[in-house]
Formats: sequence, C-alpha cells, structure tokens
Amino acid sequence: MILEKVIDRVVIQSEYKDFVNKYIDHLLAEFKDKIHSIYMCGSIPKGTAKPFQSDADFTIVCVNPNDIDYEKLSAIKDRLLEEYPVVTKIDTVICSIDDVLNKPNEWGFWVKIICVCVYGDDVGEKVPPIMISPDFILDLNTETKEEVDRIIHRLLSHANDRTMTTRLIKGYSKRLLRALYSLVLENTGVWEDDMITMKNAILKYCEIDSALVEYLYACYLDSHVPVEEFLAIADEGYRCFENALNRMAASRTSFN
Repeated sequence: MILEKVIDRVVIQSEYKDFVNKYIDHLLAEFKDKIHSIYMCGSIPKGTAKPFQSDADFTIVCVNPNDIDYEKLSAIKDRLLEEYPVVTKIDTVICSIDDVLNKPNEWGFWVKIICVCVYGDDVGEKVPPIMISPDFILDLNTETKEEVDRIIHRLLSHANDRTMTTRLIKGYSKRLLRALYSLVLENTGVWEDDMITMKNAILKYCEIDSALVEYLYACYLDSHVPVEEFLAIADEGYRCFENALNRMAASRTSFN
C-alpha cells in the first residue's frame, strides 16, 4: 500500500498569508543562496488554522544545513512572532537534499508525504513512492528515542518555567501519539495529521491501555499538569511503543 500526500494543495487563510509570505521573504533575504526549497505542514497550509492558537511549521531543504545560522534564524522568528501574534509559535526544521533523497523512509517521508512545497523546486517529487511496511515503520522511528530524550531533558531543565513546560508537555504528547499511530499504519493505510482521528485509530488498532492514550490526548489539548505526573505516564506510553517496535523488528528478523 502506497502512502498518499497529507496536503494535496496549499490553502492558506487570509489571516496568515502576509505572515507566510514575509517569513519566506526574510529567509530568502538572509539565506537565499543556501536554500534549495521551503515547505510547510500542519494547519496553516491546510487552511484549518485557528488564530492565536495554531503554530507555523516550516522545513528548509538545503545543500548543507550547517550553512543556516540558527541565531539569525531565531532572530527572524522573534521579529515575526512579535509582528504577527496570530501565530503562537514558529517551528523550522532544516535538512539536506541528500537527507531527503537518501533517507526516503525518514526525511523523504517528511518532505514527500507530510509537507507541501511553498518555495523552490519540490525535492519530494524525486522521492520514490513510499510503501507501508514494517521496514518503513521501523525506519520512520529511527530517531524517536533521541527526540524523546531531548524533550525530557528540556522538560526537566525548564521545570520552573510553566510556560515552557506546558509547551513541551503538549509537544511530547503529540510526538508520542504520532509514534503510536505509526504502529497502526498497516491497518489505516494513510498518514493522519488530525490528532483526534489519530487517537481513535490508536485506540482501535493498538494494544495499549485506552486510559493512557486518552491521558496523552488530554495533555495535548491542555498541558497544565504536573511535570512529574506527566513524565511517569508518558514513560509508560513510550515503553509500550518501544516494546511494540521491538516485536516488529524481531518478527522481521525471524521472517528474513
């Protein structure tokens, strides 16, 4: 079964058009010769964003990610967030053209399936069709543990900053739900980015305590919970995910 693109066309609401155009203009003014293409994912390019609630998610593809100065990038974000409070946060990930083409089940999946091109030539079109399989699911989660460890470290280091911890708890809940959803892709046949649809699919197909899934989803919606409580329950969810992934890897090895 071949994965289809999540967003088949860009539909940016009027509240966000100036912001998106200005952010791209600033990126090009600062890094133009170093950027190959720019992509978006999430609610803004889908046309479902909620003013003063939705984040903006960008991806920059370039020859060498080290060419993008993160301090300058952060300065651009800060200026735009001040100018456009309709956006709650700007996330921008950076990868290389080689990453997209040589890691089709990781960066290739991200650019080809999750994102839509808003500037430059879409390198995702050069990624071969992505087949849903245990190999794909395992490859997709290669860096999940590293990402989770990074979020936990940030949560612990910002334990006294309530604004940051609520943001990180929301982000961790979303990341873990996405990871759990990846386990049931062979059942659903499509990648979902609607969180409630994702949650319901996990409850239907994944062998995991439904109360745990509902807790993670509740934290995604409202992350004002004690950090210690959240980390304990999230750790249980991650262990369920990791055990399922290990079983999948063992089954693949036995089959081969």
